[in-house]
Amino acid sequence: MTMHDTAALREALPYARRYARALAGSQGAGDALVAESLRRGLPALPARLALYANITLLSEPPAARPGEPLSPRERCALLLTSLEGLTVPEAAQVLAIDEGEAETTIADAREKVKQTVSTNVLIIEDEPVIALDIRLLVSRCGHKVVGVAASEAEAIRIAHEAKPGLILADVNLGRGGDGITAVRRILESVDIPVIFVTAYPERLLTAEGVEPAFIINKPFDRMTLAIATYQAISAGRIPIA
Repeated sequence: MTMHDTAALREALPYARRYARALAGSQGAGDALVAESLRRGLPALPARLALYANITLLSEPPAARPGEPLSPRERCALLLTSLEGLTVPEAAQVLAIDEGEAETTIADAREKVKQTVSTNVLIIEDEPVIALDIRLLVSRCGHKVVGVAASEAEAIRIAHEAKPGLILADVNLGRGGDGITAVRRILESVDIPVIFVTAYPERLLTAEGVEPAFIINKPFDRMTLAIATYQAISAGRIPIA
């Protein structure tokens, strides 16, 4: 199965789940990738990189889908460096390419993302200053903000009225409730891709129940948001039941 230290693998699992879910577009498919990665022999890399490498190999189709602007390798390179925070040398190890090729792949992919991603976004965030910052980031990524909700009730109302193409939701809404509950209720009647924002992503990556497919760390930058948005829209829908 693997010669890696069990403790190191356990520590790496939440990150592997996040990467796999973002690639596959759902919790179920992503967690299945992680399970298969563990069953296979892992390459001679640190535990976290070894899991990323196996997940990449298992998920990567031979070519991009028709109409898909990013190649499978470009998509993986962006997620590894922006969502997972790997350095270019680390990403090169995961992708089994040299650093120069990794740098070119990442640069080309970022330019493509800047040119292709655009949708209407509902922001669910209860802190006014943070909500303003997120709104500015979303606008600078080329999206249109159709509403900012500070509570579950407000989020549900705006979602039904504005019909956004994407929801960007904080997990904890303070006195306004819970972001996951708000999203769950919205998805009872409409099908919208969702990205959850949290300072503690590992709490949503246990594989012990129904969890989000797309998660980004708080705080995040413009490129991370653009890449997560692209992946959420193009890879699938969030499975919250």
